[in-house]
Amino acid sequence: MRPKKTRWVKCVPAERCFKPRCKPLSRLQNVYLSLDEFEAMRLADLERLKQADAARLMRISRPTFSRIVALARRKVADGLVNIKAIKIEGGCCKIKRRSGWKA
Repeated sequence: MRPKKTRWVKCVPAERCFKPRCKPLSRLQNVYLSLDEFEAMRLADLERLKQADAARLMRISRPTFSRIVALARRKVADGLVNIKAIKIEGGCCKIKRRSGWKA
């Protein structure tokens, strides 16, 4: 397997774990979302960028961006539907500082 290309992210989430209030964290299964998956969802769903523009910001190809965002959405849906904690961690990312960040 080829090593993953470094993905650039603009922000790191302030909270790294989101869980339902109905159960304590110790009794929940977890879904793990990487930082690049979190960033892909932020760009595609919150910022409403086209995939080509979002991919350019993350310095990856558009097909790679498409795969990342699809996997992220599937994981979040799994967490919401199946009442799991969503934890954000890991990924092969570098943080892009504010200066020079343009769509």
